[in-house]
Amino acid sequence: MHDRVQSTDQRTSGLLCHLTSLPGRYGIGDLGASAYQFVDFLVASGQQYWQVLPLGPPDDVYSPYQGASSMAGNTLLLSLDTLVTEGWLAPEALHDAPVFPDAAVQYEAVIPWKGALLRQTAARCVQACSGTDRLTFEAFCTEQHAWLEAFARFMALKEANAGLPWTQWTHRTEPDPVAVASYKFLQWQFFRQWQALKQYCHDCGIRLIGDLPIYVAHDSADVWGHPTLFALDDTGQPTEVAGVPPDYFSTTGQRWGNPVYHWDVMADTGYAWWIARLRAILELVDIVRLDHFRGFESYYVIPAAAPTAIQGTWRKGPGDRLFAALRQALGGLPFIAEDLGIITPEVVDLRERWGLPGMRVLQFAFGSDASDDPHKPHNYLKHCVVYTGTHDNDTARGWFSTLVPEERQRALRYLHSTGRAVHWDMIRVALASVADTVIVPLQDVLGLGTTARMNQPGTSAQNWRWRLQPRQLHTRLSERLGMLTHTYGRQ
Repeated sequence: MHDRVQSTDQRTSGLLCHLTSLPGRYGIGDLGASAYQFVDFLVASGQQYWQVLPLGPPDDVYSPYQGASSMAGNTLLLSLDTLVTEGWLAPEALHDAPVFPDAAVQYEAVIPWKGALLRQTAARCVQACSGTDRLTFEAFCTEQHAWLEAFARFMALKEANAGLPWTQWTHRTEPDPVAVASYKFLQWQFFRQWQALKQYCHDCGIRLIGDLPIYVAHDSADVWGHPTLFALDDTGQPTEVAGVPPDYFSTTGQRWGNPVYHWDVMADTGYAWWIARLRAILELVDIVRLDHFRGFESYYVIPAAAPTAIQGTWRKGPGDRLFAALRQALGGLPFIAEDLGIITPEVVDLRERWGLPGMRVLQFAFGSDASDDPHKPHNYLKHCVVYTGTHDNDTARGWFSTLVPEERQRALRYLHSTGRAVHWDMIRVALASVADTVIVPLQDVLGLGTTARMNQPGTSAQNWRWRLQPRQLHTRLSERLGMLTHTYGRQ
């Protein structure tokens, strides 16, 4: 039996808001002034945590859960104003910035403009960078060499091949060295800006919770640079892909399409790639949410040629061996286990053996009258993290508006709510629970409807776009949240 990480007597809470959702004039949230203002709001409302989504480059439908690297940062989050202040970018470069909508991220316009501006800036700066800046940049490249070199080469070659997936590249020779250096430079700037924000968070008593998808995208530097760790054929195409089987919600299951791991090969390396991956994210955040935790105990494998998930099979995951290697290498396991969905006793046992808190979602509590439902607050354990909803759920108000009458009445009775401010009633019940930690999506604090939903699983259009409006965060709001937080001993 492994030593269990004990829950503490400290009751805490925080807010979930991804960086892309912050306000700002350049079309997408970034690491500039609005991020620091959000930290100030967290402090004013008595919170201890800021939870974000994965910080890596997004895919072609803008999901942060399927990116070009599991260790690189999303340079679209770079603050252009900070680059100007620090002398990397000329002020006049922003004078003719397009007018972007402020209610949603219009990626189709932001990426061509901001991406091109960043690449041009990086290409110029790597040539001109000298003195202390050059030494600091080179030190960063040396420190992050294990993943940075492969990522920069991958991106430079992808650029030279018109953005095609790596299995379709015709130009596979040495990439343009200026392009390679430019991608390294932008990562340096991302890590510099992020570390400054992280330090501000810590100075204010705020800790950061990050998010780690269990799988990585096939078209990524991870798979391109470590093909033996994944189930691929001789041409680099996946032979088996990940997903989940058919269930109540889907008659054909979910075929995610990520290549599955060769866990036996990873075990032979002492899980070196996983250790490096967790070390990289723990440089950015304090605690990591492990997405699809059940996949570490058993994972679902689908033949790559199968169009749906019907034909898949379950296989045993790395389980204790992986977590033993991680604890030995990292000195601890600062993780939250995303254990939602159909969870077996073996998954529960794995989570409990390693002392990881699981998740509870208040929106899931009212589908039936079952008194033993683990999502009902009277069944919560101290050692768990409670959410009113997650990034994959509708907002609290949006969810409530779609309930059938029976579920609506069940929720109103349980929450002791009239329904007029159901989002606040849900926040109150979550904060009052015995759970050590409560995380509330910012949209629920604001009482927003379905149009503010971050993601709808199974769809690829119009996700990951919601943005906070300027002046939506105000003193009355922080005072109301702070009062509830204090009332229930979380401040």
